[in-house]
Amino acid sequence: MTEPITIIVQGEPVAKGRPRMTRRGFAYTPAATRKYEAHARMAAQLAMDGRPPIEAPVRIEMLAELPIPASWSERKKAEAITGAVRPTSRPDVDNYVKAILDAINTIVVADDSQIVELHAAKKFGVSPKLVATVFAVDAAASNRKAP
Repeated sequence: MTEPITIIVQGEPVAKGRPRMTRRGFAYTPAATRKYEAHARMAAQLAMDGRPPIEAPVRIEMLAELPIPASWSERKKAEAITGAVRPTSRPDVDNYVKAILDAINTIVVADDSQIVELHAAKKFGVSPKLVATVFAVDAAASNRKAP
């Protein structure tokens, strides 16, 4: 069993944007998403420190720490830091998950189909960042191909 790998992407987390279409019908990923995923891939490569991608089933725990709005009162800011106030506005937590999973694919895990468990949360934080920890699961891979 390998040690857990923690990827920390500093700065305000960026959720995976919806694919856009050109007038000619070509789909593309928005620039902000592409830039953030490149930043996250770099953080993943640093976390891996030259190791090969994990081949076993994995569990991922992801936390998106979002910035506290500057317009909030000191009392509400304190509640946000302690977790008494949580971010329930858009973007949805699953879009942060999609961004980080696309970034770590082939770098931390050989293929994202190996992810068998996932826990994701978003909260307010003093220093915005996205933290993802990848744990190898003590189980055999089925390697069953989809029909």
